[in-house]
Amino acid sequence: MYIVTPVHPTPPTPELMAAVHKLAEREIKAGRMVTSGALQPRTLGAQVRITDGRLGVVDGPFVEAKEVIGGYAIFELRDKQEAIEKAVEFMQVHRDYMPGWEGTCEVRAFVTADWEAACSVSARAAS
Repeated sequence: MYIVTPVHPTPPTPELMAAVHKLAEREIKAGRMVTSGALQPRTLGAQVRITDGRLGVVDGPFVEAKEVIGGYAIFELRDKQEAIEKAVEFMQVHRDYMPGWEGTCEVRAFVTADWEAACSVSARAAS
């Protein structure tokens, strides 16, 4: 499974949101997208931190950030290449509906039992 997380420095337009919803509907119907969602503003969140060995909780709002994860989409795909293709398509929709917008979309795989076994084998082979 792969997660695609867009980083939105500016709020999306209604036209972009409509295009993203259309893309998501297609991917869900095709059985590739497991789930997706938007995140509420950072002002409504909290941060749990460790500073100088002390655990603390800080409620929003936080200092303004240039990059904020605006949402997520979880896909069941064959491989990393297919996940990248989905992220490219998602970002193209942004380019089409918000000219001049700049941002990032990160692709990450979920850790699975197979992955942990592969890491153990690689670590043993390296030693």
